[in-house]
Amino acid sequence: MIVLPAIDIKDGNCVRLYKGDFSTVHQVAKSPFSTAAQFKKDGAVWIHMVDLDGAKDARAVNSSLFLEVAKTSGLKVELGGGIRDMKTIEYYLENGISRIILGSVAVKNPQLVKEAVKQFGEKIAVGIDAKNEMVATEGWLAESSVHYLTLAKEMEQIGVKYIIFTDISKDGTLEGVNLQQLAAMNQAVSCNIIASGGVKSILDIQACRRMGLYGVICGKSIYSGSLSLKEAVETAGDQRC
Repeated sequence: MIVLPAIDIKDGNCVRLYKGDFSTVHQVAKSPFSTAAQFKKDGAVWIHMVDLDGAKDARAVNSSLFLEVAKTSGLKVELGGGIRDMKTIEYYLENGISRIILGSVAVKNPQLVKEAVKQFGEKIAVGIDAKNEMVATEGWLAESSVHYLTLAKEMEQIGVKYIIFTDISKDGTLEGVNLQQLAAMNQAVSCNIIASGGVKSILDIQACRRMGLYGVICGKSIYSGSLSLKEAVETAGDQRC
């Protein structure tokens, strides 16, 4: 299982939100570059990055920063936030980003996901962010009428191989991952599932590994010190997935 430490970017800064609420934004690190370097030192192979400005504005905003991290960190970058068209997908993948995350468009424009998967295959992941089991879009500012498992099955049919599932009510809370919903998704589809939201301690890493998940994203837990990234990587095992 791979462990993906997270760097969320807003206004060029490393920040975290509480339950996806933009009014709770606070800086958690001085530099995305030094932070990424430390992640690599601790054994990470992948890094999960989100363009929060992009998610809110429905367009790529901090693209140069993400490309520089990909170029200088030695880490594989998984990137989401504001990616709404093939041109943006192609730009990122052709300039060093290893995996693109499509979120809101999976609900609003599944044809784009289909085209992206056809062209780029496993370099495309879908982020399914849910609140009360219903999918949220537009940087979590809007709630849809689509159940998270329904969307997961639709994405599986399209050919999506990676799904990142976030329970918004857990994100940034350090309350532990939503094992029940993760288990339901892992059983419902054959996709590789990456857990996100609520990771607190090594117990969450152990639980996700026992469940047979492909990966787990850790953000606030690393910055707050409740989880050692080095220990998480060692517990998860081989990071070369």
